[in-house]
Amino acid sequence: MTTIPDITLIGGGIIGLLTAREFIKAGATVAIIDKNQLGQESSWAGGGILLPLYPWRQPDAISRLVLQSLKLYPALAAQLTAETLIDPEWNPCGLLITKNPDMTAAVNWCAANAILCQPADAGFLNNINTIPDQPLWLPEIAQARNPRLVKSLKQDLINKGATLIEHCELTGITRTNSRITAINTSSGQLAVNQLIIAAGAWTGQLFRQLFSAAIDNAPKIAPVKGQMLLFDALPETLKFMVLDGDQYLIPRLDGKILAGSTVERDDFNKTTTEEARDRLHAFAVNLLPSLNNFPIVQHWAGLRPGTEHGIPYIDQHPEIDNLYINAGHFRNGLAMGPASAQLMVDLVLQRTTQVVPEPYKLTSPH
Repeated sequence: MTTIPDITLIGGGIIGLLTAREFIKAGATVAIIDKNQLGQESSWAGGGILLPLYPWRQPDAISRLVLQSLKLYPALAAQLTAETLIDPEWNPCGLLITKNPDMTAAVNWCAANAILCQPADAGFLNNINTIPDQPLWLPEIAQARNPRLVKSLKQDLINKGATLIEHCELTGITRTNSRITAINTSSGQLAVNQLIIAAGAWTGQLFRQLFSAAIDNAPKIAPVKGQMLLFDALPETLKFMVLDGDQYLIPRLDGKILAGSTVERDDFNKTTTEEARDRLHAFAVNLLPSLNNFPIVQHWAGLRPGTEHGIPYIDQHPEIDNLYINAGHFRNGLAMGPASAQLMVDLVLQRTTQVVPEPYKLTSPH
């Protein structure tokens, strides 16, 4: 980089990409540094349901970011498709939740947050094998196809002049009093103005490595592995997303069906296992017996940035003036992403925030 960008982001997953895009919209120059290829970790690996699983069972802080993001996604997807010619496949195909023992809480949450819902009639269950418990249909819930969303965001940032530095690892910082003046990387030293760490599951580890003297302020983010399968099904095999217990099926526009997912605390190990493959396969073909006719074409694992309650950190560091964090979105990086990016930019630029910022502070429970 010949000039120092206004904003330097460490981490090029969905949160880093969306945050970079929001800063560019505000007129800032941006650089993103990633230790691998942009967007190849949990952002690539996730399912893309644009709603938390059972949001009425989640902290309200998650709902605030999700609901704001839902407002932003239609325009975001349309702009990305038009400007990059890469369709992120935002698809409001609807979500069937087969088991709702807490139906009253579900309906109340939907009503309070203007999410359309209705009891699912027997027609939804014609081809599905489950024991329903007050099934609920949410007709407007959408999905995005993670890899295509990442590709379109990356191309959009290239088109808009962002500096993207891949395969570049952050190794240290140069700090003068309460400011970071430069970062040391595997590609050399780079001067910075404002620095944002959006490194997903690696964020907590980075903070402990770089700021060992301020370990009390390190975000409590740990990797949580999730494994998934992809079936090479035909279009119309499944027309909507299905959440059954703690697992789900997601139909893509080309007919492929994703089955997910596991929740495993296994440090930074992304190895797939036969046990998980067998368990996901058994779940999928039991729930949707027609999947017995289609082969598995992919089995992968990703590392989610887990926090205790799934609430991300979106805040300025209390001791370092030009250091910020936007990380810890656990299973809901796509669902919370646009609003998280908006909040981060609002905080840095000292604009009025669209979401109350207090729940996402470093000092708040997460």
